[in-house]
Amino acid sequence: MDQLTLGVGTRLQYTQYGPGVIVGVKYATYLISFIHHGIKEVDKDDTRLDEIIPENVSEDIETTSEVEKSLLKILKMWGGITENVLLGDRWKGGTMILQPSDNTLKPKELPIETFFHKIVMLRDRLRVMEQQINAHKVLTDEEKVNLQQYITRIYGSLTTFNVLFKFKEDNFIGDKSE
Repeated sequence: MDQLTLGVGTRLQYTQYGPGVIVGVKYATYLISFIHHGIKEVDKDDTRLDEIIPENVSEDIETTSEVEKSLLKILKMWGGITENVLLGDRWKGGTMILQPSDNTLKPKELPIETFFHKIVMLRDRLRVMEQQINAHKVLTDEEKVNLQQYITRIYGSLTTFNVLFKFKEDNFIGDKSE
């Protein structure tokens, strides 16, 4: 592995700390964010580094703004980080009841917060998929647009659940032309 050419965003495997991503490049070292060990500074010529997926290959040292952009990209790709989305006040502590049409069958009760959490996770995963489509290196622009249209239609199918959100900016928004 030629350490001088690795840039911010390169995924690595390190014997001591496991998988990580380069988040900063200095003259003789890399700043690497490891999943389970945080950010560590490692010499560029350390033989315990194995390149997995090279990114931003360059001999230049990264600027702070480039590091920030790369770190945000990494957090979106690797993190299961979700934003804090609030349930509407009138639903807090409520129960969702699914009543079968056959009265001999027992209804299913589910805390509304559990259902809401599933809806928010679905939305977050759609957003991650959208980001991965936009950043995909092999798809053509036309293919990206076509896939984006499917995601927009999915959002449109989920607008029924907007009644659960406390704030309008958290709502699902589909294709406005339909």
